[in-house]
Amino acid sequence: MTSTPTSHQDTPRRQEPIIAVTGATGYVGGRLVPRLLEAGYRVRCIVREPRKLAARPWRSHASVEVVRGTLTDVATLTESLRGCRAAYYLVHSMESGGHAYADRDRALARAFAAASSAAGVERIVYLGGLGELGPGLSEHLSSRREVEQVLAASGVPLTVFRAAMIIGSGSASFEILRYLVERLPIMVTPAWVKTESQPVSITDVLFWMVQCLSVPETAGKTLEIGGADVLPYRELMRIMAQELGLRERVIIPLPVLTPRLSSGWIGLVTPVSYRIARPLAEGLRNRVVVTNDLTQRLMPHPALGVRDSIRRALERVRHNEVDTRWSVAGVIPGDPDWAGGTLFTDQRSILIAASADAVSRAVCRIGGGHGWYAGDILWRIRGWMDTIVGGPGLRRGRRDSDEVEFGEALDFWRVIGVERGRSLALLAEMKLPGIATLNFDIAPAPAGGSALTMTARFRPKGILGLLYWYSVLPLHNIVFGGMLSGIRRAAESERSTTSPTVNAVERSER
Repeated sequence: MTSTPTSHQDTPRRQEPIIAVTGATGYVGGRLVPRLLEAGYRVRCIVREPRKLAARPWRSHASVEVVRGTLTDVATLTESLRGCRAAYYLVHSMESGGHAYADRDRALARAFAAASSAAGVERIVYLGGLGELGPGLSEHLSSRREVEQVLAASGVPLTVFRAAMIIGSGSASFEILRYLVERLPIMVTPAWVKTESQPVSITDVLFWMVQCLSVPETAGKTLEIGGADVLPYRELMRIMAQELGLRERVIIPLPVLTPRLSSGWIGLVTPVSYRIARPLAEGLRNRVVVTNDLTQRLMPHPALGVRDSIRRALERVRHNEVDTRWSVAGVIPGDPDWAGGTLFTDQRSILIAASADAVSRAVCRIGGGHGWYAGDILWRIRGWMDTIVGGPGLRRGRRDSDEVEFGEALDFWRVIGVERGRSLALLAEMKLPGIATLNFDIAPAPAGGSALTMTARFRPKGILGLLYWYSVLPLHNIVFGGMLSGIRRAAESERSTTSPTVNAVERSER
């Protein structure tokens, strides 16, 4: 796809540089793209799943090009990078499980380095992590350093940014901090709460990452970035409690708490899964503080302090203005392959005296703090059970209270399809002995209004899957039937059309 850049002046058009961004569906990349556009660059997003970007406000910008591609195919990636002056590498694989993320990160970085060199890219920009060198460096931070080395070996000038905790609405580190403080008035913590860190606001991270393109001296440099304050993690928790308007938290450090135990506790209390929490918790034992002023000498910028950074992030959360969120990143499996084996289906329909848009808005508000319209206590129990066995439970909530995007999380579901006014498709990510989806389809009703059809599908795995389906089947009337009725009430409360309300719920199960 070829895009025409937007002219910002009355002078004749000139071709602005094309900047490639990998990880544009992720937390940092999704916020970097609009900043690059504001700076006048053309942006080429290289993503595995373009549908994840469909609802982003900047997606339709004339200077944005979206290319489907993976970082494992060097030949295709080379073509995607051809013509780009610089390329941002914002990819990491912390959710691969175990120690596999480090191996995968090395392999992806090698492919990207080879493709960048072959495509004639003039500069690679990479965001890594702060941390003092030495044998005590965590595996997570060691992996980031290895990626730096692989990228530098390409021969393409590399600009490396190293940051500590990034404070911003929706970031994994910020949400861990917020949920721990909100939910635990008394915290028994590992000794790392005494470790010094230099958190940095996402606003400042984005400033430096864009600014470096116009400062040639930053090429080939490693730039440490941090905020205005250096303080231990326990002080971070104290400031967070104050900004949340909570009473002072009691923090009891215990040296016997290992990163494994810490990450298990984080996974239980916060929305962040154990697989993400483990490498983050391991990294917390390292002192992460800026050790030189090179960044400020090359790109002077007054960085925010911790309190201002937390206050700004909380304001965006309160005003429902979270642009990107950690939970959107990752592979989307797409529509399950239902071929072969037993497939159970529960399909229900209801007529609603409201427009398709009103019904769609009501459907898209399910999950998170809004709840599921009916049987919320059953959903909560199911969430607790899922959390206990290592699933996401209901902790992930949702990014926005009203809108949903392809690929994002709704509690323990993942959005695998969304068409405004027509449909919403969810894939279950809770621990299940099978594969489950939940689809909502909206169509015009013959007599006016809209017809909403909800279809739950489940393909069991083994005898446990069969037992699971038949054990929850009696609850479907409460959960699914009640959900449809709740959606109807919500949609009709803002209806713009009038049609007969039909109370009967048609149902078929197999």
